[in-house]
This record gives sequence, structure tokens and C-alpha cells, in this order.
Amino acid sequence: MALIVQKFGGSSVANAERVFNVASIITDTYKKGNNVVVVVSAQGDTTDDLIEKAKEINPNASKREMDMLLTAGEQISISLLAMAIEKLGCPVISLLGWQAGFKTNSAYGSARISEVTPDRLQKELDGKKIVIVAGFQGLNKYDDMTTLGRGGSDTSAVAIAAALHADRCQIFTDVTGVYTADPRKVENAQKLKDITYDEMLEFATLGAQVLNNRSVEMAKKYNVELEVLSSLVREDGTIVREVANMEKMLIRGVTKDTDIARISVVGMKDIPGNAFKMFSRLAQKGINIDVILQSVGRDGTKDISFTCASSNADDAVAILKDIFDMEGAVVSSDTTVAKVSIVGAGMQSHSGTASKMFGALYEAGININMISTSEITISVLIDKEYADKAVSAVHKAFFG
Repeated sequence: MALIVQKFGGSSVANAERVFNVASIITDTYKKGNNVVVVVSAQGDTTDDLIEKAKEINPNASKREMDMLLTAGEQISISLLAMAIEKLGCPVISLLGWQAGFKTNSAYGSARISEVTPDRLQKELDGKKIVIVAGFQGLNKYDDMTTLGRGGSDTSAVAIAAALHADRCQIFTDVTGVYTADPRKVENAQKLKDITYDEMLEFATLGAQVLNNRSVEMAKKYNVELEVLSSLVREDGTIVREVANMEKMLIRGVTKDTDIARISVVGMKDIPGNAFKMFSRLAQKGINIDVILQSVGRDGTKDISFTCASSNADDAVAILKDIFDMEGAVVSSDTTVAKVSIVGAGMQSHSGTASKMFGALYEAGININMISTSEITISVLIDKEYADKAVSAVHKAFFG
């Protein structure tokens, strides 16, 4: 007997037909003799609909009240799914995040899990019940409901798998696994049999919308084996785990991120401490920085450009203008850019990978604005209008 944690996203339970499809997957797993805990997101566009309802009432509603509202979405989906499983004849119980033992900090809207006390979960499992848990939510020290931010249900599922020492955590999506590129847009994209935690984390961070990056970080930390598979097609998915490739270098895939902005500070005084002042202020506001490019100093000044999420662009510009406007530096942002990346372990010790990528972009007539490298990624910043073309060109160069 194995303990399996299964997570289903909003599209998997979007309507009655899909709810019964998910119920069938769960009960099939249960009837094979497994203990099953299921984590579910809000149905379809429920979360977006609730946000719109809030805007109609108060566009500036407090984050606490927004969390109280948004947790309702998962409560609907877990109860409906439990009803479907009851109808299929299996014992089941649905639990909200706090009932399942999720305790978080008090960062409303983007709370972090402090601990999961699985006593109630284990009690229900011992009673031979399928346990359905509301993802994306928990309880803080003030006994207030909190939400974990977008993609938080993935993190909820991995946290439960870690707390219960589950044999596997299955993340069901609308694709059949992790691919070398988006199969809906790139011809001959290939499904990967397995992928390492580090590679999957890079995929998630660099724009691949398969797994939430926080969930991958947690899976690696607690050695939770993940499987990404489809709720609509019954076939094996992609396993995320530590894969021993010795010193072999494998390009695992190509991904893009169009939700970014390039921030530039031109004519900044070339004096010690300016870069620290700049990035420490951004960090204090919770703005994550990615690709950074600094020019060689000239005439007592230097230029710095970096990328961040496009949603943080206005805040970043305001912070930097506050610092540098009096010094004569010019601060600007550009949201017409995209980041295209290749991911694969061992790149740094294998020559020719970067030139192959750059050659593919050159042959496609795509100009590179910025470059960033790490041990397992090479990323380039290009004009957003060429993002899909760039991914296809690079994918063809490495995968044929």
C-alpha cells in the first residue's frame, strides 16, 4: 500500500463533467489499495471572478479581506469533488487548509507555510477515507485565513506529501508532462521521462507554467518525488527527482518568459555604494531582480540595466527615481521584451552550447539585448514580438 498525494488544478475541475473525471481518477487510485490525499484548486476562473467582484465593491480592499474572499473558491471545489466521490461509492471527507493543519505567516495574499501538523489528515486516512484538502490556504497566528499566492495549491500538495512522507506527489495539469518546449506552440516538442529538481526549478522560474517554483523548491528540500501528468489523458507523466547523469550534458528544454520588464539607469555616478543602494532598496520592497548588465564606467558615470517582473516595473522605476533623479541619472522601463532560456545540467563544463543558441537566433534574424548564464541555464533578452519565433528556432537547433 502506498500513500499518494494528488493535486488537481482549476481547469481539471472546471465543470461537472470534469469533476466526475477527477473523481474517477482518485477512486481508481484508492481502489488499488492506496491511501489518497487530494489537493484541489478553485474551479476554472473562480478566483479571477472573485477578484472582479471585490473590485466592484472596493478596489482598495485590504489583503486580509481579500484572503477571506478568495479562500471560498477552494471550499466550493473540495465539497463538490467530495460529493462526486460519495456518489461513486467511496468514503471521503473534505477539509479546509486550517483543518488539514496548515499554519502560515501573516503575509496576506502571499503567505508562507510555517508548518503542517498532519494529525487530522492521518486520523482520516487511518479511517480508510479519501481526504480532499483545499489548496492555496492556511491559518496564521491570529486565526485568520491566509492564501499562498498564485500556484499555491502546488505548494500545498508538496507540503502535505512532505509532512506525511508520501510515496509520490502527482500534479495533474492540462498537459501530459514536462516538454522540451510548449507543445502547443513548438513543433516536435518532446515529453521528458524525468527531470532533476534543479532543472525543473529553472523551468518554473524562467516562465514554464507547469509547476509553481515554490513547490519545486520544497520538493527538493524534503526529497518529495513529483510526477507531472494530465487529468484528461491517462498516460505516464514526467517524474521530477534527482536523476544521475554523471557528467553528461543534456539540454532539457527551451522556455520563454514574456511577463518581464527591463529597467535601465543611465548616467549614474560611478561611486562605491550606488549599486548596493539601488538593489537593497528594491529588495526591501520585495522586488526580485534577474538579469543584470552594467556598463564600463565613463566620464564619472555608469549605466545599469536589469530585469524584473513586469508587474513590479512601476514600483521599481519609482524607487530608483527617488534615489537617482537628484543626481541627474535617467531611469526608464521597457515592457516590450521577453526572456528566452535553455535549461540543462552541466552546461558550464561543455563548450559550444552558447554559440549554438546564439547561432540559431542569428539565423532567425533575432537580435540579443542582454545575456545571462548559470551552471544550468543560458538566458537572452530579446524583443517580445519575436519570443515564439526564438523558442522555435532554438528548439530546432538542439532537438531537430
